[in-house]
Amino acid sequence: MREILRRQRWWLGRIIALPFQLLVFAAVSFLLVQSIPGDPVAVLTGGQADRANYAAIQKQLGLDGSLLHQLLRYLGHTVQLDLGNSIMTGRPVAHEFSDRLPATIELALMSLFFSILLAVGLSYLAVVRPRNPLSYVVRGYARVAGGLPDFAIGVAAVFVFYATLHWAPAPLGRLGSGVDDVPKVTGLPFLDTLLTGHLDATWSMAGHLVLPVGTLVISQAGVLVKMLIAGLEEAVDAPPTRFRIASGASRAMVRASLFRRALPPAVTTSGTLFGYALGGAVIVESIFGFTGIGGYLGDAVSSGDIPAMQGFLVIVAAVSLVVFLIVDLVNMSLDPRRRPGVRTEGS
Repeated sequence: MREILRRQRWWLGRIIALPFQLLVFAAVSFLLVQSIPGDPVAVLTGGQADRANYAAIQKQLGLDGSLLHQLLRYLGHTVQLDLGNSIMTGRPVAHEFSDRLPATIELALMSLFFSILLAVGLSYLAVVRPRNPLSYVVRGYARVAGGLPDFAIGVAAVFVFYATLHWAPAPLGRLGSGVDDVPKVTGLPFLDTLLTGHLDATWSMAGHLVLPVGTLVISQAGVLVKMLIAGLEEAVDAPPTRFRIASGASRAMVRASLFRRALPPAVTTSGTLFGYALGGAVIVESIFGFTGIGGYLGDAVSSGDIPAMQGFLVIVAAVSLVVFLIVDLVNMSLDPRRRPGVRTEGS
């Protein structure tokens, strides 16, 4: 039994550490939000509450007592998955985000998925066909990676494809007018249209998602292209590749070998890009009129809704930590030398 645990510690340790990492981040987010100037009680009451009502509302919001007392109470509630009630709506913050966050995550995951597909194809073309005219364009695109702001691309896309060419639907939500809302199954809007068999809603939503997803892909795929080009160029000249070619291995086996050695840095970058995609999705949602956490977060900041802001930070941190855990596990599966405790030659 002990030997089995020792062999599996490369992934068990990551999973065990996850709740403690989240608890530390919850404490940090609490302190960050508490440092924001402003009085949420005054905002909620319009500054008209007397001392007794002020103290009662302060206690109701969990803002009474010392900062240490508030922190310990907040961490205790977080462990119980209780993020408090929103000052704006009075609803539990966890319920607010369960209604809004899945749609934003779906948009971010879609953009990341298509970014990876695009990056794999373009990087392979740039390395295998370096003199192809398109390869020069790909390398130029990779050089400006990270310098294309998603909000600028989104506004330009709306202007060109909707306002000028009239190819895209109006940026007023995920569904066109006259299309009925789809029953919630998973909370992921596009997936729910498939699961419930509402094909009219599927086609309508697909049309409304082209520009938002394309905006995020264009702004983020360049980073992956840059990483994969560098990894593939190194892998092409590596001894394992030459050995496989000399031994008569099929092209499919050579390609698989190339990408297996080039992918780990790009996989790590994909985890970081998911965080950017999530933040970019918040901005893109406001441009295209999507319902998600973008508008809710903006209202929370403007109204000083401390529970909502703290809940946003904790939930986004939880999602990001899970993504980085998956990234670690994928990387350690692709390259066992990255596993904890593994010694490589010369170490």
